[in-house]
Amino acid sequence: MIERKIEALLEEKFKEEAFSDCFLIEVKHNNNKVEVFIDSDTGVTFDTCRKISRFLEHHIEEEEWLGEKYVLEVSSPGVDRPLQKKRQYPKNIGRKLEIHVKEGKPHTGTLIAVDEMSVTIEEKVRKKEGKRKKTEMVKHNIPFNAIEKAVVKISF
Repeated sequence: MIERKIEALLEEKFKEEAFSDCFLIEVKHNNNKVEVFIDSDTGVTFDTCRKISRFLEHHIEEEEWLGEKYVLEVSSPGVDRPLQKKRQYPKNIGRKLEIHVKEGKPHTGTLIAVDEMSVTIEEKVRKKEGKRKKTEMVKHNIPFNAIEKAVVKISF
């Protein structure tokens, strides 16, 4: 119930020019703890999270949705969390992704393109030619409806 109220509030907030590139990833509510994960086409800043948090606190307290004692956390999803929305993919072009598909083996490669229906990654594939192995760059076009899970792989 509170999740839907927060979603509705954020939907309106994200219509404001200052927050127009922001979008909601997920709202989790457990007892008196609410976690709100937001993302942005240009990246989420600490200041953006702080402003969204203050905005939500005002409404939560004014409407008394959670009582006097509650915890509200507003943050970006972080690199360890899977990509959940199509809108998250374009800003990750050029990054390495591990994409698990509903049928078949996972693909790990560099995200090179995103369109309305699919993503394209370029993956290094080792092929055997006679007694030698050869590395080739292979492009895979993966429809969004075939993606089970996609995670950005950070390398140092």
